[in-house]
Amino acid sequence: MINALIRAVYRVAHWGLRLLWFIRRPETTGALVAVWHHGRVLLVKNSYRPQLTLPGGYIRPREDRRTAAARELREEVGIQVQPKRLVHAYHGTHVFEHRQDTLDIFELEMDEPPKVQVDDREVVRAEFHTPDEALDMQIVPHLEEYLSQRIGRAAG
Repeated sequence: MINALIRAVYRVAHWGLRLLWFIRRPETTGALVAVWHHGRVLLVKNSYRPQLTLPGGYIRPREDRRTAAARELREEVGIQVQPKRLVHAYHGTHVFEHRQDTLDIFELEMDEPPKVQVDDREVVRAEFHTPDEALDMQIVPHLEEYLSQRIGRAAG
């Protein structure tokens, strides 16, 4: 019951942010982590957004992007990793949800499948998919560009 209430609060808050972004058209920055295991990438479903994405979020003031990515990975799916293990793989800007959204994606290759824990509040689902499967799903624009580039690199 409490998780459902908190998910509703997330949805209302996100709706309010989108309204604010529609009015102000801000620039935002974030960091995501592509967790790879045997050619499959971990995708998450947030309670407040229809698209799937990677674990990640906004960068705090004076926070390094790689450190933010590691923090968000721990907070969203319970995977703890030293920031130095994350390899920078993508930097891009897209207009998304009425804002100029600049993201960095870091990669983490895992030999063993990680133990993933979602809070069922902000993140309601986390699962591994191949890049082709992910590109057939409703995903955020940065992820679509990153995966398309990665497939292009692998095929080339």
